[in-house]
Amino acid sequence: MSTTELAWFKSSYSGSSGDDCIEVAVSGQAVCVRDSKDVTRAHFAVERGEWARFVGFVTEA
Repeated sequence: MSTTELAWFKSSYSGSSGDDCIEVAVSGQAVCVRDSKDVTRAHFAVERGEWARFVGFVTEA
């Protein structure tokens, strides 16, 4: 799936200025992450189960 076909979104905790933010898009098998300040750069993808473990870890902190 190309970057333009993904539905990218920012965290609800992101400020309106757009500084230091990432965007996330969920595809069928992965969660994609990119820098919101430079969307032309490559994104990286993480399997959905691994993303769930990451989010679980950071929400416990």
